[in-house]
Amino acid sequence: MRKFLGTLIALAIAGVWMAAAAIGGPYFGKVEEVSSNDQSVYLPASAEATQVRDELTDFLGDNTIPAIVIVTSDTELEPDTLAELATVIAEVGTIAGVESASPPIPSEDGKAVSAFLSIDTDSSIKEVVGEMRAELDALIPAGLNWHVTGPAGFTTDLAAGFAGIDGLLLIVALSAVLIILILVYRSFLLPIAVLLTSVSALCAALLTVWWLAKGEILLLTGQTQGILFILVIGAATDYALLYTARFSEELRRFESVGEATRASIKGSAGAILASGGTVAAGLLCLMFSDLGSNSSLGPVAAIGIGFAVLSALTLLPALLKLMGRAAYWPRKPQFDDEFNEDKVVNEGLYAKIGAWVARRPRAIWIGSTLILLVGAAFLPQLKADGVPSSEFVIGASDARDGQAALSEHFPGGSGTPLYVITDEAKLQSVADRLLANDGIDSVAVTANDAASGTLQVTSDGIQQGWGVPAEPTIRNGDVLLQATLLAASDSVEAQQTVVELRDALAGDALVGGQTAITVDTNTAAIHDRNLIIPLVLVVILLILIVLLRSIVAPLLLVGTTVLSFAAVMGVSALLFNGVFAMPGADPSVPLYGFVFLVALGVDYNIFLMTRVREEAVTHGTKAGVLRGLSLTGGVITAAGVVLAATFAALSVIPILFLLQLAFIVAFGVLLDTLLVRTLLVPALSLEIGRAVWWPSKLSKIDA
Repeated sequence: MRKFLGTLIALAIAGVWMAAAAIGGPYFGKVEEVSSNDQSVYLPASAEATQVRDELTDFLGDNTIPAIVIVTSDTELEPDTLAELATVIAEVGTIAGVESASPPIPSEDGKAVSAFLSIDTDSSIKEVVGEMRAELDALIPAGLNWHVTGPAGFTTDLAAGFAGIDGLLLIVALSAVLIILILVYRSFLLPIAVLLTSVSALCAALLTVWWLAKGEILLLTGQTQGILFILVIGAATDYALLYTARFSEELRRFESVGEATRASIKGSAGAILASGGTVAAGLLCLMFSDLGSNSSLGPVAAIGIGFAVLSALTLLPALLKLMGRAAYWPRKPQFDDEFNEDKVVNEGLYAKIGAWVARRPRAIWIGSTLILLVGAAFLPQLKADGVPSSEFVIGASDARDGQAALSEHFPGGSGTPLYVITDEAKLQSVADRLLANDGIDSVAVTANDAASGTLQVTSDGIQQGWGVPAEPTIRNGDVLLQATLLAASDSVEAQQTVVELRDALAGDALVGGQTAITVDTNTAAIHDRNLIIPLVLVVILLILIVLLRSIVAPLLLVGTTVLSFAAVMGVSALLFNGVFAMPGADPSVPLYGFVFLVALGVDYNIFLMTRVREEAVTHGTKAGVLRGLSLTGGVITAAGVVLAATFAALSVIPILFLLQLAFIVAFGVLLDTLLVRTLLVPALSLEIGRAVWWPSKLSKIDA
């Protein structure tokens, strides 16, 4: 009866998870409906660019995003060609979602024209720009080069870069995990059960996150989506590896599969729950970030970790209970009534590594530390103060090519002005200070009654030009100035101009616009990095102190993890700057790398040290370290390789941020798994001896 009841419960649990997967699966194709890649919505309300953005609709009407069409020729454009281009732009301006289109503006050298089109942000920017590009391709005369650039063009190219997340990323990640699991288990059925567990956890997590994003409770971005997919697959597989290793061990102790299942859950639940809880707590620290893209990742990732833990402790045990020993075919573990754990401890690769470490612990921990310090020495070379938006996408980008063409024939900031809001009484004074800056080409004031929507402002005052005289638009006593930058709006030079102007206009005006959004985003990201990294360290340290009932061991584990992270970032700086010649990194890259390496590195700390402590209670600290390393070394290595492979899969998405994060986490996890957790931590633990458990009673037990 008990056996039948256990089978019935296992079937019910599996059925619930399969239903959740069936419901959540279709949401992979619907993520775009609730995600956003707009930098401006990530900023806190206190940011100056946010304050300007909130007032723009008072001056400019409905929310729009500019697209810039640039057409170039190797020779000076003829009048007939210019007239034909005017017709083409007018035709493109009739596309649904395009609010307005300016006439083509010839360049001074006569070899290019540009036109500015406003796209309604309530429409699909990617679809509108895609239709614009299709129309231009069909209508632009032969022999001319054309591009669609500006914020709308870059947004479209970025969205195209993220397009592979729902398909290619998952296929690559799952394929890599499947191959590794087959090699680890040397079985066919067990990897399928583990992957089914991981995919079910991901479907349930995505379903939950999608509806929270739909209700605007959480912000979901393209990079958060990609990280969620990888994190859930990697973490769920890691927890599954821990459980399956314990289940294999218990099947040799118990003849009954049911008893082995209960013993496996009891033996692994503590480590899995502690690991998942610690990772979730570390990730939730991101909620204290200023940037919405950072703060939203915390709860999204924590939800993913929660489902990973739940699936590893419910679905996987249920599947293995139903499959029994056949899950491990063709190497099925057999019941052994004379099972001797000591024999297992003294066999295998990690028993030999442990014996080697025990013979020369001091030389090994000093050598390992020196290796990490050499890598960490290059950390100051890491350039993580932001990159131009034109560099976000790796590979071909029409918007990036268009920006280069625009900068060649027009002021680089054409079509993407700085928006400056000031009191109407200070209009001329503020305009004069804008014009005095070497980075500004021209200044205009918004005038809705003017034919072009603006009036030029010079040191001599407002220039009316031809037509009916118009007055600046005034809202609540303020006017809106539009300053055209000489440099490309996403360049370092343009960002420096914003910083200079804010200093010059402090107290008299607010400076916003796309370049200002980038400046404020980088500032907020640096603030988040400086706040969250120490916070994560403190939270994880406190959790480890409670878990291990020690102060010395947690300090050792956190210290080695931080040193490992510093080495990873130093090596990354060498490769990013020298080998790959990357343009730099977003300030959030070190933050994300730290959170994932430290939070996920705690997994392996917990897997190792909880088992070491368990063994030390019975056998003493020295034997406990060696037994713990022998019993968990294979699992930790397999888990590290799986996690590294899943994060490496992020590199298939042609986004600079994800490529850099993929390398940092994959390399860091392997370094942490193979060097820190296998050699450095055991060697230090042996060197310190029983004092590693201070101040618990275990520190007084003779090793």
